[in-house]
Amino acid sequence: MIVLPATYEPIATTTLSTTAATVTFSTIPGTYTDLILVISATATTGSTYARMQFNSDTGTNYSYTAMRGNGTSADSARITNNASIEITYGNSITQGIGNIIVQIMNYSNTTTNKTALTRINNAGVETDANVGLWRSTSAITTIDIKIAASTFAAGSTFTLYGIKSA
Repeated sequence: MIVLPATYEPIATTTLSTTAATVTFSTIPGTYTDLILVISATATTGSTYARMQFNSDTGTNYSYTAMRGNGTSADSARITNNASIEITYGNSITQGIGNIIVQIMNYSNTTTNKTALTRINNAGVETDANVGLWRSTSAITTIDIKIAASTFAAGSTFTLYGIKSA
């Protein structure tokens, strides 16, 4: 169970009753300082990863740097000019329930690009830390969470929180 501070306000939760390749949060209000996305998900098949896009932007306006380790080995990657931010690096979702926390900073600011920090904890598989960049000054009003070459399993949960201003 994740205990959240009182400054976290739930915006929306989706629990899948059937499989889905994409989960979308839309009409996100611009009244918070940051967003927190909490995902507890599993893939139905294959070796796969999760990724996200903002405001239906499918252009090559995203970059990310990812690191992971499994207690035996570690590796990293840096990708620029990508069509999405990879929020899991490796098999975090495939090999059981992956617990993912994404912090999207200054999401409603219209003068800066958007940054997302991701932490993935999947005991017995790996731990990841990623940073992503969306090269746009548009306020984020929609988030699409997608899975590559698979679907999210029924029972997967996605919750979006807003962080209230102090």
